[in-house]
Amino acid sequence: MKTIILSILIFISTSCISQESKAAEKIRVLFIGNSLTYYHDMPQILQEMLNETNANFSIEHSTFPGMSLDGHLNNIIESRTENGMRARKKGAGEKTETEIKLSEKNWDVVILQEGTVRLLIPEVKAYKVETAIAEIKNSIANEDCKFVLFKTWPSKKEYPKQYCYSKWVIDHSLEKDEYCSAEIADLKQEMVLINESYDSVAQKYGLIPAENGNKFYEVLTNYPEIDLYEDNIHPNKYGAFLNACIFYQILTDKKASELKFNGEIESDVAELLKKIAY
Repeated sequence: MKTIILSILIFISTSCISQESKAAEKIRVLFIGNSLTYYHDMPQILQEMLNETNANFSIEHSTFPGMSLDGHLNNIIESRTENGMRARKKGAGEKTETEIKLSEKNWDVVILQEGTVRLLIPEVKAYKVETAIAEIKNSIANEDCKFVLFKTWPSKKEYPKQYCYSKWVIDHSLEKDEYCSAEIADLKQEMVLINESYDSVAQKYGLIPAENGNKFYEVLTNYPEIDLYEDNIHPNKYGAFLNACIFYQILTDKKASELKFNGEIESDVAELLKKIAY
């Protein structure tokens, strides 16, 4: 009987130590994107939110001004400033900074952010965005890695509007010289197009959609007194805070409204944005 009890106690003790060890393991999260991600230090805001309730998360990012997902895999950065950079196509045997970043750790979550316009032009989405997503997914060694698609928002460009790319930017083999999005009459139509495009990519590649664009739309239509934009496209401190709230909820499955953290924005606005994020 003593032997049985001792065995049970050893099993319980070992199990508890194993669970504690697992809980203490870092959950490694990597953002891949551009200034829509890093403006106003959004990844750091997210880290501070996580530190309040889930200290085992580690947030990192590979983000450069104007960089597309395709660029992350094909461009060698030669110089950079806060708002711009100079890059060239990589040569044989070279690896980009993001490729190196992807291989240096066993990532648990990878969050992919692309420019909104590139999702609205079908040819760009097919030839550039989707191929980059597939390549990034295939480069991750961790079979349990979760991939999140950062759904972005419309620009403040006046309506009606249309976005166009030259075939030389997309693929030289294309027949026409220029490829465009649909003509967009208003904000509501643009949101429909954004959702259709992002959701189709998310479904095709098994990505978790982060509804940032829809939350921006909710603020734009229901709380116009809160400006989320720094300029025509980038998030200001309020937009960055809202984005961080959304990712906090995706990563933890907890409500941002339960956080005490308000960052550097007014407490009443912070509390409202936390609720909108949910």
